[in-house]
Amino acid sequence: MADGTIYLYFKNKDDILVQFFTNKTKQVFARFKEEVDKADNPIDKLRNLIHRHLQEFQNDRNMAVVYQAETHQSIRLFEKQIKEMSKMYLDIVLEIVEQGQEEGLIRKDLYLGLVKRFILGAVDGVINTWLHSGGKYDLVSMADPLVELFMEGIGTKRIV
Repeated sequence: MADGTIYLYFKNKDDILVQFFTNKTKQVFARFKEEVDKADNPIDKLRNLIHRHLQEFQNDRNMAVVYQAETHQSIRLFEKQIKEMSKMYLDIVLEIVEQGQEEGLIRKDLYLGLVKRFILGAVDGVINTWLHSGGKYDLVSMADPLVELFMEGIGTKRIV
């Protein structure tokens, strides 16, 4: 294909990247949902979500680099897509947390907005650290410790 031919389908280089990002997002979120749906209880749903999230980024380090770069800069090419992705992810987490509350596995006195962002932020931080290390360890091995941290917290007793 000649270089100019591609511009019959895309406006410019940025449009190519946006379209790739949008299509990749659909694929990844379908796999997230599929993994969550495999579990019966909210703890396993959360574990499956985080495991799949880390697996996707570990499997495609280039996608992870682009995603992290775009979400951590002030001028974002993918502003709309990032907001949509964030909402989709937070909605999945919300559904899991609400089920956990209904089943008595997750406290009911939590600010759900804070819980959702805590989980997304922690997963994002783990991915960012992994990227900065050059991918020198198994990213997916962080899934279980993250879920344990979410479920158990870091304190030995509740502070009022």
